[in-house]
Amino acid sequence: MATSNAVPVTRRQNQSWIWLGAVLTVVGFLGHFFAARAIGGYAIAYRDHIFGFFLILAVTGVIIALLGRFFWRDRRDVTILAIGVVQALVGFVIYLNRFNIH
Repeated sequence: MATSNAVPVTRRQNQSWIWLGAVLTVVGFLGHFFAARAIGGYAIAYRDHIFGFFLILAVTGVIIALLGRFFWRDRRDVTILAIGVVQALVGFVIYLNRFNIH
């Protein structure tokens, strides 16, 4: 029985993508925060927007993590970046929708 000479390749995580994903997640949070502030700044507005941010983060995070497990295995940097991009886009949409509240 022969042994394989193949050496497993370990991929290095791209640290700049991880940081960019974290910054974009914070940008998404700020979209929710400033939308709550713009519609009156009441405690209930902050509570609802911040709860909504974490709910959206949990749901989209699980979905993106499952997709990452199948499509880009062992690339957590891509997963974090994708979560950050989604959170920034959702936060931006939430902030823009504050203009539609009367």
